[in-house]
Amino acid sequence: VTHTDELINILQIDWLQPIYTFMFSNGLIACLVFMGIGVISDVGSVLKFPFTGMLIAMFAELGTVATFPIAHAMGFTYGEAAAISLIGGADGPMVLFASLALAKDLFVPITIVAYLYLSLTYGGYPFLVRFLIPKDIRGIVIKTTRKSNITSGEKLAFDIIACIVLCLLFPSAAPLFLSFFLGNAVRESGITRYSKLLEDVFLYSATFLLGLTLGVLCEASTILNPKILPLLVLGIVALLLSGIGGILGGYIVYLINGKNFNPVVGIAGVSCVPTTAKVAQKEVNRITKFSFILEYAMSANICGVITTAILTGIYVTLVPLL
Repeated sequence: VTHTDELINILQIDWLQPIYTFMFSNGLIACLVFMGIGVISDVGSVLKFPFTGMLIAMFAELGTVATFPIAHAMGFTYGEAAAISLIGGADGPMVLFASLALAKDLFVPITIVAYLYLSLTYGGYPFLVRFLIPKDIRGIVIKTTRKSNITSGEKLAFDIIACIVLCLLFPSAAPLFLSFFLGNAVRESGITRYSKLLEDVFLYSATFLLGLTLGVLCEASTILNPKILPLLVLGIVALLLSGIGGILGGYIVYLINGKNFNPVVGIAGVSCVPTTAKVAQKEVNRITKFSFILEYAMSANICGVITTAILTGIYVTLVPLL
């Protein structure tokens, strides 16, 4: 070191180079976060209400699908448009994984916007629910005669089968599927120490390093990039469309079940685990304390994680061919 500027670079920036090389360049950081998400997720709700959860989750991908052509029409490349559209899934690791594969030049602002906009699910989605769903429908108490508790063995079997099938069908997203289902399998195996290790160490350490590294990489030139303003707008559009799509899916289940369903569950199809499920339950509790929809909401929430990962695999596989 011969100049003070070089010393400052080593002390402030270059010490993060190994973290970037071994965790960002290969997408490992996204897999570690996804493993932690798997540990805090209960797939029992998916096994109880598979049709309801998956139908709502598919409708909640409206933002991740519709934003893609909009972003491309606004001048973004196919890869950048695909990464931006995944903001609609409200799943940070998924956006990071896709942007590293498809839009390396913009992966920092895209990922930062994705994580910043996760707060919109808490701040904005309640107003969207109140705007699109009348008060009397929000207070519906779902009448159900089922279901028995799902055993840990059944959950483990689901983890293994779903992981194998999804990895074979969508190999590009296999690291994400494997990480999620491995984390959930550790949870259901009852090995408490490993569960705490994944949740308290892996998840929070990876999230901390993710935020720290993105902050260091976010220079003034990144913020002043002319593509940032349309990126901010497209992020809001993607999340808005996903929320609308999820509520539309909730209305369809409401009609299929003979109006014995609460459409508020639809907002939980946006895969921000478990934030959107909590938003759904809180909005229902504002109307009545006797309606418990959290199991339905968590089913849609976890199915949303799966459908967003599927779309990530499709984008990562097909977009480079365009």
